[in-house]
Amino acid sequence: MHTDIEIDKDLCIGAGQCTLAAPSVFTQDDDGYSTLLPGAEDGAGSPMLREAARACPVGAITVTES
Repeated sequence: MHTDIEIDKDLCIGAGQCTLAAPSVFTQDDDGYSTLLPGAEDGAGSPMLREAARACPVGAITVTES
């Protein structure tokens, strides 16, 4: 199974909840917006990946399995 993570940059407000919940997957860019860490495009096996998506106050993170 493959995990896809999408971050809607138009919705992201830079709250940082994703980086707090799953720091092995998410970071914030120079402008403070959410971005994936290099090599973490599939969630890096983080058990907190879905929690990070749920924690986003504006719903900018989508996690799908294919």
